[in-house]
Amino acid sequence: MPEPTLVCKDLNGNSHKVPISKLRWRPSAYGIVIKDGKLLTPKHFGKHNLPGGGLEFGETPEAAVIREIKEETGITVANPRLVFAYSNLFKMPYINDGTEFVQALLLYYACDFMGGDFSEVRFDEHEKLYSDMPEWCPLDKLPAITVVGSHDWREVVAQVVAKH
Repeated sequence: MPEPTLVCKDLNGNSHKVPISKLRWRPSAYGIVIKDGKLLTPKHFGKHNLPGGGLEFGETPEAAVIREIKEETGITVANPRLVFAYSNLFKMPYINDGTEFVQALLLYYACDFMGGDFSEVRFDEHEKLYSDMPEWCPLDKLPAITVVGSHDWREVVAQVVAKH
């Protein structure tokens, strides 16, 4: 009997049939940081994203989101509060020559801005290939921006904004 397959999407929305045994589990944490009516957005592949990424073994999601925001933007945050969770199947860019497929668990956290300046100093080897300097994106511009990632996170941000 053939091994069951699932369909993973890549950054461009293309579908890839993948045997279940080739999937890797990837819990990840992403931060929603709003300051003066603007959202903190790193630029990946020339498009807007939320700062965040995979948890390291033994790391809590709350610690991961604080670390990832600092690494990807240079900004320090505190008080992460879980606001949304989503799961999907995704083809990771630049990992294992583009052959890494994951079952992702995306945890979205509202975080308080504490300070800092934009920096690329902490980009890892993969981030250096596709990341640009982050920016503060005006909230009223969110519907018109081009986003990147395995999930369109703008609705999550809109829910966080509506609660404040």
